[in-house]
Parts: sequence; structure tokens; C-alpha cells
Amino acid sequence: MKVVLAPLLLTLALAGCNASAPVAMAPQAASANFTPPDFKLPEGRGCSGDVARWQAIQQNDLNTGHVNQKVYDEIQREIAAAANACKAGRDAEASAMVTASKRRHGYPG
Repeated sequence: MKVVLAPLLLTLALAGCNASAPVAMAPQAASANFTPPDFKLPEGRGCSGDVARWQAIQQNDLNTGHVNQKVYDEIQREIAAAANACKAGRDAEASAMVTASKRRHGYPG
């Protein structure tokens, strides 16, 4: 039994010596995952400001990879509907549509 175990243990011990050293992974570029430091939300009041800010947040989230294209496209349809309501003078409805869209997609209202 000792004759069989000795070569096996020696082989395992030597195999550990041949393992390559861990390679450090290069960090991803900060701009790929984080909002740029110069990002500013659009100003404005009422529904037009609400729509513009929601649009800017979504564009930023798409650019940083925090939302995928399918969800982005869905939110864009919701933003367009809110923008149309806003243009038609239905301010409260448009702002409510933006708030509902945010909540539906997990953003604070």
C-alpha cells in the first residue's frame, strides 16, 4: 500500500508547484459603469421637466449598462406617451405617467 501511495503523493505535491500564479484582472474603465462626473439632470418645471429628467436618466442608464436595450425601448415608449400628454396640456397626467414609469421599472418615484 505504501508503494502505491508514495508516488501518488509525490505527483500531487509536484503538481502544486506547476500551478501558474494568479493573474490580476485589469479594472474596467470607470466610464463604462458609472455616471460621468459632469452629468447633470435637465432643469425645468412641470411635466416638461419631469419628462426631460426621466429621459436623461434613461439615456445615462443605457450608456452605463444599467438598463438593457429592450427595457430602454419600453421606457422610451412610456416617455413618448408622457411627452405627448404634456404637449397636449395635460400636465398632471404627464407627470403621473413619468412617476408610474419610474415605479414600474424600480426607480424611486
